[in-house]
Amino acid sequence: MREAKNKSIKFGLTHNNIKESKKTIEICELDLQNSRAGGNRREEGNDLGKLGLAYSHLGEIRKAIKYFQQAAKIFKEVGDRKGEELALENMGLAYTRLGAIEKAIEYYEQALEISRETGDVESEGTVIGNIGMTYDYLGKTEKAIEFYKCALKIARETGNLTGERNNLGNLGNLCYQLGELEAATGYYGQALKISKEIGDKQGEVDILQNLMIAHNRQGEMKKVVEYSEQELEILREMGEKFKEGQTLERLGLAYSFLGEKDKAIECYGQALVINREFGDRRQENDIIEKLKCLQETKKPDAIQNRKQALQKS
Repeated sequence: MREAKNKSIKFGLTHNNIKESKKTIEICELDLQNSRAGGNRREEGNDLGKLGLAYSHLGEIRKAIKYFQQAAKIFKEVGDRKGEELALENMGLAYTRLGAIEKAIEYYEQALEISRETGDVESEGTVIGNIGMTYDYLGKTEKAIEFYKCALKIARETGNLTGERNNLGNLGNLCYQLGELEAATGYYGQALKISKEIGDKQGEVDILQNLMIAHNRQGEMKKVVEYSEQELEILREMGEKFKEGQTLERLGLAYSFLGEKDKAIECYGQALVINREFGDRRQENDIIEKLKCLQETKKPDAIQNRKQALQKS
């Protein structure tokens, strides 16, 4: 599944935050004037595509669509099939964001036809994955799975690791929704391996969280702890302090469930320090209450341990 940031690389737009998007719009509008003045239709289409992406990043989807439509028309006129396919694909994504799913499918199918005509197998797989996503939104799960599996096959054949990882993750999500938890964790496990291989730390975190949710639903708390520990290590590497605190809380809860109270207290204690750094009083109070409960439940344990020790002596 190709997201807006992947498409932006195709059109030469490498920054998608608001400041950079506004800057890009200024530059692209000047470029568009120049390409029109020079009669360079292909460049005009490219500049229109860049503007569409910039407005899409700003959340001005309907304005983005107008630029994509103009770009698609020009690319068709000049015979640039790849440019036309990409503009149509971006229109499909834009309509998906608007919730106009049937319209999105219409443009994705046009893009798919072009990618097949031009023999661009990787783009074909990407568009098929996007169509799967639209059926997923419509709640047509079996249809979505069919398209995701087809896209997965193509991604593997073309060596598109990111596409392979994304489709595995999407299949895992659908299996989870269907209650097929073993299948879901199987897909997530494969996706995690690829994220590590391509060095996508955020991708690893996202998949680890899905694995935790699935194993938690199965009551496999040791697995929840295992994946939480992995997530914690990555978040610390990334410097994601706030998220680190959230993961420590989840770890505290998991250790509490397993009866490992000392480890739970340790995790909650670390989470408390982080929450105080961010001034989150509400969450801070919640953690304090959890620590108090754990400390209270430890007292009877300590008394029982002393009694047993005396009996043995």
